[in-house]
Amino acid sequence: MSPTPSVTFRLATPADLPTILKLLVDDDIARTRSGYVAEVTPAVRAAFDEIAADPNNEIIVGEREGEVIATLQLTYIPGLSRGGMRRAQVEAVRVRADLRGQRLGERLMEDAMARARARGCGLMQLTTDKRREAAHRFYARLGFQASHEGMKRTL
Repeated sequence: MSPTPSVTFRLATPADLPTILKLLVDDDIARTRSGYVAEVTPAVRAAFDEIAADPNNEIIVGEREGEVIATLQLTYIPGLSRGGMRRAQVEAVRVRADLRGQRLGERLMEDAMARARARGCGLMQLTTDKRREAAHRFYARLGFQASHEGMKRTL
């Protein structure tokens, strides 16, 4: 059996944007929401540029053999609670569908946690759709606890 090709994690570049969008929309729940697009529009490009320019935001990609196969967004949030502790918010975690179950998501999250620790964060938080039972098990296996009830409102 040949060894599994290694995966490296790095900051996303504008060239990664089409693949990131494909990962984001390759999701049954995401497709039910408004605003998900699979092509790079001016609004999506502007959002990417804004994230890339913000020192408290990162889009991370997992790359294997020159191909982007995973992604997430990581936001570093200063706060007054908990004695001024910084926290990291993780969003839009995706692994290419045909590669799930190979612990790539776990490695992606471990990389994100290492980045957050290096930036002085004492907590990582995320939200996940209530319908994502497999994701709930995944995050629990990584040590996340369902400690809060999240709420959203469209503006």
